[in-house]
Amino acid sequence: MTTLRGPTPSAIHQREYCGRGQAENWIKQVKCDRTSASTFLANFARLLLTAVAYVLHQQLRQLGLNGTALAAAQPRTVSLSLFKIAARVKQYKDRVLLHLPSACPVKALLALVCQRLGPARRRSAMLASP
Repeated sequence: MTTLRGPTPSAIHQREYCGRGQAENWIKQVKCDRTSASTFLANFARLLLTAVAYVLHQQLRQLGLNGTALAAAQPRTVSLSLFKIAARVKQYKDRVLLHLPSACPVKALLALVCQRLGPARRRSAMLASP
């Protein structure tokens, strides 16, 4: 029994414990069993990189995928949908061009994400041009 007044125990459980559990599930999803090395330092480095990947995924979801079908997707789904696609990459001095296949199902979504995450000066220039 709780002495809290107001929220029901099921609401507290849903808000407090399920949210924390979901964050742990996302960390596990990003980690994908990368702590199998035999030394502490190797496992520490892998976990540090996993934490960085988790933060990057969260930022991608908040800034680039907000309002899209992948806004609430698991990291593995985002990776398979957006990053593991065939593309020809052309690197220039001031930009990188991705040449996607004409039948790429996420071409419009990639363009939207690149527009949202691109440099601010290019975004303002793109918005200013007719």
